[in-house]
Amino acid sequence: MKIALAQFNPTVGDFEGNSSRILELAEQAMRRGAELAVFSELCICGYLPLDLLERPAFIQRNLDTLKDIAYRMPLPAVVGFAGRVDHPRTGPAIANKAALIQDGRVVFEQSKMLLPTYDVFDESRYFQPGEKDYVYGLGREQLGITICEDVWNDKNFWAKPRYARDPVTELIQQGTSILLNISASPYTIDKRSLRIEMLRSIAQQHRRPIIYVNQVGGDDSLIFDGASMALTPDGHIAAQAKAFEEDLVLFDTVTGKGDIHPQSKEEIAYAYQAIITGTRDYVRKCNFSKTIVGLSGGVDSAVVAAIAVDALGKENVLGVSMPGPYSSEGSQTDARCLAHNLGIEFLTVPINSVFDSYIHTLKPVFGSRPADATEENIQARIRGNYLMALSNKFGSMVLSTGNKSEIAVGYCTLYGDMAGGLAVISDVPKLMVYELAEFINRERELIPRSTIEKPPSAELRPNQKDSDSLPPYEVLDRILKAYIEEVKTPVEIAEDFGYDLQLVRNIAMLVDRNEYKRKQAAPGLKITSRAFGFGRPFPIAQRFVP
Repeated sequence: MKIALAQFNPTVGDFEGNSSRILELAEQAMRRGAELAVFSELCICGYLPLDLLERPAFIQRNLDTLKDIAYRMPLPAVVGFAGRVDHPRTGPAIANKAALIQDGRVVFEQSKMLLPTYDVFDESRYFQPGEKDYVYGLGREQLGITICEDVWNDKNFWAKPRYARDPVTELIQQGTSILLNISASPYTIDKRSLRIEMLRSIAQQHRRPIIYVNQVGGDDSLIFDGASMALTPDGHIAAQAKAFEEDLVLFDTVTGKGDIHPQSKEEIAYAYQAIITGTRDYVRKCNFSKTIVGLSGGVDSAVVAAIAVDALGKENVLGVSMPGPYSSEGSQTDARCLAHNLGIEFLTVPINSVFDSYIHTLKPVFGSRPADATEENIQARIRGNYLMALSNKFGSMVLSTGNKSEIAVGYCTLYGDMAGGLAVISDVPKLMVYELAEFINRERELIPRSTIEKPPSAELRPNQKDSDSLPPYEVLDRILKAYIEEVKTPVEIAEDFGYDLQLVRNIAMLVDRNEYKRKQAAPGLKITSRAFGFGRPFPIAQRFVP
């Protein structure tokens, strides 16, 4: 059987657009001789629909669209949709389903068995788990259809499986000859190698070919890398779709051969593609086309501006320099040089007179109290006000430029540098920001070398350096990863790395005490295993000390 792996970028709730794209890819698959087309999880309604699933009209549109797609589908196909459950045991009356379409109708449905409730997933809130999985005969093959998490519980691969059941083993016991998995598996750093090894283990253990079709594109904070693949029974990757692009590849189960499309091998290149994809889709799916980036002359804003250009085109990016009383001439020059190198429009709007007005107006209230973070934050908030004014006037989305290291410890200003519609690098640690800068400059110098090499500074007081308030980023990033992503205690971190325990405790306390800022931040793009946002729900008002 020739199987088409149809990888596309759905938009949540865009039933007309999603169905149109499904049918276009199905036509391409048929013209290329495919006998079955396989699409991704919940591709009809888009993933992740969240509480839209609780709206009856959303479910009905989803079902009506499935019926229309089935009527118009030119070849047998597997598509993902949200289906009703007639007699739910408990909880929701909706299931995350795969439909097998043939001869103008849905001939078979399979519900997702394993519903993840960790990280960004809360599927038990919305879906009823499948009670049983079934094999379906199509032509000479026996298809075993699984949905995303259903293949992530192989007891021979995982030291500690999450679930009691293993849908793959159950399907093998029923005589399946081909395992299909339709997924919406978000990208995180290093996940693709884990995914490949897991699928390879299943293929080799059960001696069955595996067809894995993943969603591609950005959906709010989540980025889906696609990278759909087909593996032969010996674990060889015989078909491979592109990463972060829509694609259609074929796999022949008889010959064991298929289309192989190249992917970036370097993880930093793969991560850069992910952030570009997330930025492009978030801006466009929110009905914007143009963006604004405040250019400080620092590496963070430089990287964000470069990402915006690659994601949306230089004609859709406006760089704004907002020099203040402590802005160095070098930083202003770097900002101007960056904009020239990227080919973007550039504005300079000083904040000095407005800042002076603030200080003059507040002096009778502040009295003799010395200058402190208050005056620093006023500068940041003036800049945030400028950017949002330009956003309103020009109909452009502001991209905020804070990195994960700063946001983690609250080294950022509410309603100031945190203002914006999307926090592009909020899940990128500071050291990785420098890696991205070097990657951006791999062919020619777009980000000025002086931007990369100078000590990082917010330039909100004379001779200010990040190192005045924070430990070196080599130390800070290591502590933050261990505390946030690996969920280690300060004692464990201090012992593991030989750091001073009080230093680690202070960093942990900063992370916990600044949750209130992150709750008010713009949505960010998730690329690590634990990002700030709805996948890491921590209380604001709490007194637990680790």
